[in-house]
Amino acid sequence: MNKLLVLDVVGLTPRLLEHTPNLRAIAGEGWQASLGTVLPAVTCSVQSTFLTGAMPRDHGVVGNGWYFRDLGEIFLWRQHNRLVQGEKVWDVARRAKSDYKVANVCWWYAMGADTDWTVTPRPIYHADGRKSPDCYTRPPALHDELTRSLGEFPLFQYWGPTASIKSSDWIVQATRRLMPRADLTLAYVPHLDYDLQRFGPHSPQAVAAARDVDRVLAPLLTDARNQGVTVVALSEYGIGPASRPVHVNRALRQAGLLEVYTQAGMEYLDPWASRAFAVADHQVAHVYVRDPGDLEAVREQCEALPGVDLVLDKQAQREFGLDHERSGELVLVADLGAWFTYYYWLHDDRAPDFARGVEIHRKPGYDPAELFLDPADPRVKLRAGMSLAKKKLGLRYAMSVVPLDGQWVRGTHGRLPDDPADGPVLLCSDPSTARDQLAATEVRDLMLDLAGLSTPVRK
Repeated sequence: MNKLLVLDVVGLTPRLLEHTPNLRAIAGEGWQASLGTVLPAVTCSVQSTFLTGAMPRDHGVVGNGWYFRDLGEIFLWRQHNRLVQGEKVWDVARRAKSDYKVANVCWWYAMGADTDWTVTPRPIYHADGRKSPDCYTRPPALHDELTRSLGEFPLFQYWGPTASIKSSDWIVQATRRLMPRADLTLAYVPHLDYDLQRFGPHSPQAVAAARDVDRVLAPLLTDARNQGVTVVALSEYGIGPASRPVHVNRALRQAGLLEVYTQAGMEYLDPWASRAFAVADHQVAHVYVRDPGDLEAVREQCEALPGVDLVLDKQAQREFGLDHERSGELVLVADLGAWFTYYYWLHDDRAPDFARGVEIHRKPGYDPAELFLDPADPRVKLRAGMSLAKKKLGLRYAMSVVPLDGQWVRGTHGRLPDDPADGPVLLCSDPSTARDQLAATEVRDLMLDLAGLSTPVRK
C-alpha cells in the first residue's frame, strides 16, 4: 500500500502552472491531465464529487449552500459531513484495509467525518457577539499541538479583506505534521482564490499569488518526496475574468415575486413568503419557486435578465447531473464575465447590517465583495483600525467595511470552463497511472488506485 497526499490547490490552471515550478515538478515526475469539473464549479460541490466519485445529483451538494426547504432557511458553508450523501473515498478504502488512516486539513464538510485527524476553521463565537479566530480539530488534543507550534489558526487571513498567504502557509505546516501519520492526507490550499477574484486571473497580482502558493508548498512537496509519498495536486475550477454583476433577486423583487420584511429600518429576505428567490453562488444561482403555477413567469423573468446564459429546469438539470431535491426549481448559469449577486434590497440605506461585514453564514448567497475594504470609502481603513482596537480591548465591535457594490470584483467561477487552459488541472507524481484527461467523478478511484487498493464493489 502506498501513502498518498492530495492537494486541492484551488484555482490552479494549466496557464498558471507556468509560474509554479514546484508544482510543475510533480508532473515532471509523473503526469498532467485536464480535469473535467462539475456544475456548479464551486468548492463544496466539486470536493464532494472528488471524494465520492458521484455527481451532485447523487451526493446532494448542489452548491456552497442552498435553501433548506424543511427549515425555511438559506444556509451557506455548513460544515457537517452528513450533508454529503454517498460513500467517501475512506469508506471504500477501509473495506479493503480496515485500519486505513486519513488526515483532512481544511477540505470542506470536515466536521463529523469519519477521518482519523481533522483540522477545519472554526471561530470562537463569544456570548457578547465577538468572533475570535480558531479551528476545530479531532482528536481534540491536536488543537493544542498545532496552535502551540504554529500559532492560532489565521481565520482573518483565510477569508475577508485581509485574506493572504498566511492561511495557506499555516495549512501547509499543519499538513507537514500530519502526513507521516496518515495513509491518505487531504489538504486544501485556498490562496489563489483571493487575488484572482480581487484583481482578475490575468493580472500581475494573480502571477504573484501563483508564485507565493508554489513557494509555500515547496517544503511539503520535499517532505512527500523524501517520505516516498505519492502526490496528487488538483483544482476544483479555474477563475475567469469578471466584469458584470447580475442582480437576480432585485429583478425578482421588482417583478413582485420576492418579498422582504423590515426590522430596525433594515430589509431581510423572506423566503417563506416569497414566490421566487435566488440563492446566488458565483456564476450559478438556484432559483426556488414556491408555486408551480409561477414557474413559467419566473423562467421568462430570468431568461430576459442580461448576463444570464442558461436557465435550467429540472429536466435540463439532469443533463448536468444537478437534478437533486435540494436544487432550485430553476438553476441559472451566468454568461462569460458575469456573476450573480445575492443583493435583494433596492436602496443601500435599507441593506441589513451584515451586508457590510464578513458574514458568510448570515448572507443568503455568496458575496465576493467580502474580499475588499470598500474602495469607495476614504475612511474605511481608519474605521477598520478602530474596530480592531475595540476587539483587542475585548469590546463588542462591528467590522462594517465591505462594499455594497459588486463592481470591484474582477474574477469569478462556477460555470463549466470554456477553455481547458483556464480550467482545472490534475498533476500526479506516479507515472504508471498517466492519462491526458480525467473527470472529477474519476478522482476518487484514482486515489484508490494510487494507494494500491482495489475498488471494492459498492454496497
